[in-house]
Amino acid sequence: MEQISVFDIFKIGVGPSSSHTMGPWRAAQRFLDGFLKAHQLDEVQEIEIELYGSLAKTGKGHGTGMSIMLGLSGEDPVTIDVEKIVSTVGAIRKNKILLLNGERKIDFDPASQIIFAGETVLPYHSNALKFCFKLSDGNTFEEIYYSVGGGFVVKEGEPPEILQRKIKFPVTKASELLQWCKEGGKDIWEVVLENELNWRSEEEVKHAIDQIWEVMKACVFRGCHAEGELPGGLSVSRRAAQMSKKLLAGKDYNNEEEWLSSIKTCSQDFKTILKWVSCFALAVNEENAAFGRVVTAPTNGAAGVIPAVLHYLMCFCEEGDKEESLHKFILTAGELGSIFKKGSTISAAMGGCQAEIGVSSAMAAGGLTEALGGSPAQVLMAAEIAMEHHLGLTCDPIGGLVQIPCIERNTMGAIKAITASQIALESDPGKAKVTLDAVISTMWQTAQDMNSKYKETSEGGLALQLPVNVIEC
Repeated sequence: MEQISVFDIFKIGVGPSSSHTMGPWRAAQRFLDGFLKAHQLDEVQEIEIELYGSLAKTGKGHGTGMSIMLGLSGEDPVTIDVEKIVSTVGAIRKNKILLLNGERKIDFDPASQIIFAGETVLPYHSNALKFCFKLSDGNTFEEIYYSVGGGFVVKEGEPPEILQRKIKFPVTKASELLQWCKEGGKDIWEVVLENELNWRSEEEVKHAIDQIWEVMKACVFRGCHAEGELPGGLSVSRRAAQMSKKLLAGKDYNNEEEWLSSIKTCSQDFKTILKWVSCFALAVNEENAAFGRVVTAPTNGAAGVIPAVLHYLMCFCEEGDKEESLHKFILTAGELGSIFKKGSTISAAMGGCQAEIGVSSAMAAGGLTEALGGSPAQVLMAAEIAMEHHLGLTCDPIGGLVQIPCIERNTMGAIKAITASQIALESDPGKAKVTLDAVISTMWQTAQDMNSKYKETSEGGLALQLPVNVIEC
């Protein structure tokens, strides 16, 4: 059984894509680490990377080459100064020199040494890449990796990355999670917390959740104060900053916390709350598109849904202790994301955007329902409702950029999550006709039936409506 921690689903990193940016970045790090266990850096004479399938077809717009170069340079997506990403990669392209592992300069021209082989699809997954170091003794060191969605990486010939320690409440399906709740008289977040205690202390769990929330808050704040156009060639204008300014109507603040306090004093009418939720989601995904720091939730392309719904909870809902609500939300949402990954996919290259925005909306709906006092059955019902109304959603980014329609889709996912939660809280789950497990199964069947044109290849749908010359970072 694949054991997935909440903190595998929620990962701090860099935009714009978990599968096309974060995954290749982690793959580059793993490849380099594996090489250094048996070799020395001065043995490397030449580097070649080949990208396949969806990873190649939309890699330029998703910053795949950028992430590979940074990973091979020894940079980490959690700690890198995001303000220096564009200049660092620009210098590599200009000078054709890469500082391997931050230690050894080596000739490297990404224009010829990162090969986009889009017509070749490897059997395990559409997002595949091969690293090759040509060595001074004439031999080569090669490995193939698959970026399987949400920043998860699988090396060819090895099982997926899993946590091996036995957990108290193993879960592969929503029905099993519900059964554990019934047997122990527990809420979902309590079951999830007990599983997390197999890997870290309760204090460490809470600290990790708080870190995730701090990154989400900072991302929303940055996105609500950054103007101009997004990179990539589509000339998309940022909108969150102007929305925030207009909604605050001249209210003064000096920092992030004062800004949030000002939002709480705004009108509580439906139209205003709707605009704020949309603003929060736009802010995150505008930052994501600009190589900003985000939290994969469960992917980068869908990173705005959960922060938007969490900000709705913190700013516009009165119920309960806010810190406790946050912890309940994240633990519950993370477990739901894990169930989707086990039963279907969180990779748009495998399942279309239903695997990204759909899953994030279901996670957010369940997390919000838990935080607002819903029963375990109501939590699962909320997730089911949210996912049900994303079934069949295609992934068709224009120019392979995580901008159109991706940014606005996050606002829709957030609004649907809140709606699904409110419906579930007013419903009797015992009368529901469709279960979450049934929806997850249907989602996977839909993914298998979906034409590859609509799976993050930019070969169908909206991607064909606006030709664009992608400017690679």
